[in-house]
Amino acid sequence: MAQELDLIPGTEWGFFTPPRPMCIAGPCSAETEEQVMETARGLHAIGIHVFRAGIWKPRTHPGSFEGVGTPGLRWLRRVKEELGMKVCTEVASEKHVLGCVKYGVDMVWIGARTSANPFLMQEIADALEGTDIPVLVKNPVNPDLDLWIGALERLNRAGIRRLGVIHRGFSTSAAIPYRNDPGWKLAIELRTRYPQMTFFADPSHIAGGRSYLQELSQRAMDLGLDGLMVECHCNPSCAWSDARQQITPAALKDLLESLVIRETTSDNVDYREGIGALRARIDVIDEKLLELLKERMDVSLHIGEYKKNHNVAILQTGRWEEVLRSMITRGAELGLSENAITAIMTAIHDESVRVQNTILES
Repeated sequence: MAQELDLIPGTEWGFFTPPRPMCIAGPCSAETEEQVMETARGLHAIGIHVFRAGIWKPRTHPGSFEGVGTPGLRWLRRVKEELGMKVCTEVASEKHVLGCVKYGVDMVWIGARTSANPFLMQEIADALEGTDIPVLVKNPVNPDLDLWIGALERLNRAGIRRLGVIHRGFSTSAAIPYRNDPGWKLAIELRTRYPQMTFFADPSHIAGGRSYLQELSQRAMDLGLDGLMVECHCNPSCAWSDARQQITPAALKDLLESLVIRETTSDNVDYREGIGALRARIDVIDEKLLELLKERMDVSLHIGEYKKNHNVAILQTGRWEEVLRSMITRGAELGLSENAITAIMTAIHDESVRVQNTILES
C-alpha cells in the first residue's frame, strides 16, 4: 500500500524563482571542461539558475560513451563557483552519491533504468540518508506507477523531503513520432495522488528530436506541471550523446518565451461562479454513473449465477470483443475517443469478471 510522503515544496528549495516553469538545463553529457563552461555561461546569460550534466551515462552497449566520470564533478563545481548556478547530475549507485557529496553537487536525479530497480533504489537511499540534497526521480522505463511510487517511498524513508519527479515518457515498440511514449495518463495519476509533489517534465527524452520540444513542453504546462528539464548544448550537432534532442541556450530562451503558462486557479468572480456551477453538474453526473455501475454489477452477478448453474466459463472472449467493438463505434458517434472508451470498458469488464468469479468461488 502506498504511503503518505513528507515533502517540502520545490518553491522552498532555494533553487527556483517565479514565474513557472522551473527550469533545469544543460548537456546530456559533460564532455569536456570547455563544453561544460561554454554551455553553462550561455544558460546563465538567459536566466537559468540550475545546470544539469550527465557524468555517468548508463548506455545499452559497452564501448559507447559512458561519461567522463568523477573528473566531470570538478567541472560542475567550477560552474557553481564561477557562475553561482546550482548544479545537478544523475546517480545510479552509492559510489556516485558519495562523489556528488564530496564535490558539493546541489541536487541529483535518478534515471529511468535505476528507478525500476528496488535494490539500487535502496542502495541510493541508504547513501543519501543524513544528507539534505534534493532528489528528482525519473519514471521507470515501463509504465509501472507502483514502482515509481516505491522509489519515492524509499527516499522519503531515508529522510529526503526535498523530493520531486521527472516525467520522461516510457519505452515503446509502437510507431509514434517521439522517442518515448509520453504516457501523460500515468503522470496525471501520480500528480493526482501527490499534488504537493514537485513535478518536472523531460521533453528532451520524450521527444528524441528538437522539433517536438515546444509542443511537449506546452503540454506539460497545460497539465499544470511545475517545470522542465531540457537538454542544452553549446553545439548540439557535435554532442557526444543524444545530439538530435539537444538545443542551444538561445533556442531554450525562445522555447520558454513561447510557452503559455496556465494558472492553477483564478480569483475572477465570473470564473469562480462558472466553474463552481459546472463542477456541481459534474458531481451529479458522477453520482448517476456510480448508480449505473452498481446496477451493471448487479446484472453481472446474476450472469455469474447463470454461468455457474449451467457450468459455463466466466470469460467469454467473443462476447467481450463484440461488446467492445460496439461501444467504440457508438462512442465515435458521440465524439468520444477510442482510447477512452477502451480504457473505461476494459475496467468495467475486468470488474464484471471479478464479480462473477466470486459466484464460482462461493
